[in-house]
Amino acid sequence: MLHTFIFEKNNAMLENTNIKSRLDAVREKSSTTHILAEVEALLSETNKSDEAILQRIENAEGEKHNAFQFDLIETDKIYHITQIEKICVNYRLRFLDSKLYKGKLPYEAITKIKTLEEKHNISLDGFKMMAPAKLFKLENADDPLLFAPMGNGYYYFIHKWGSDLHPLRKAMMWPFKTFETFMFTIFVLSLLLTYLVPKGFFMDQNSGTEFFLLFIFMFKWVGGIALYYGFAKGKNFNSAIWRSKFFNA
Repeated sequence: MLHTFIFEKNNAMLENTNIKSRLDAVREKSSTTHILAEVEALLSETNKSDEAILQRIENAEGEKHNAFQFDLIETDKIYHITQIEKICVNYRLRFLDSKLYKGKLPYEAITKIKTLEEKHNISLDGFKMMAPAKLFKLENADDPLLFAPMGNGYYYFIHKWGSDLHPLRKAMMWPFKTFETFMFTIFVLSLLLTYLVPKGFFMDQNSGTEFFLLFIFMFKWVGGIALYYGFAKGKNFNSAIWRSKFFNA
């Protein structure tokens, strides 16, 4: 009984071990100034590295070749210029040097670049952006994608940010894809407008001649308005502007 009483009394006097407190106690024995100096140096190096990457993105211009290590390449991130061109033409996007990009670059993109550089032991340069024209600082004449050139028309995808494009953007931009799609759209629109005009509106009797003459009038009217708007705004077809750095080209 006495032994049990002494054991329980000793147990009651002992406190549970707080690991955080023990850790703090060990740290207090070290030089706090030395620790802060090391942390400051580490953060300074990280900031310098981030700044260097930002400088390369903001100054990237022209075609450059990045020597990726072949065995470490993820094939699902490689795109040829012809594939990029097709998407740009279909959705009326631009594929330009990253120095022209005026949007805010997310830190996640910088992190992915640092990871790639460490993995392939290279310093990436010559970055390209795929985005709508409004996100570029274009000269006078909705979802960015960041790429790094690999050479021979191939580009390595790095990061995508922002919201997705409108689901109907491809359909809305189809008329501006090429001159042929533009003329076809004008033709169909003129035909629809001609059908909307009541029969016999211009002539006493309904005839094919009336429909044909009205269609020619509608075609000239719609085409004239479209061409005037295009020239006035300095617009061009998707196939001609996807790599243009001019906003009125």
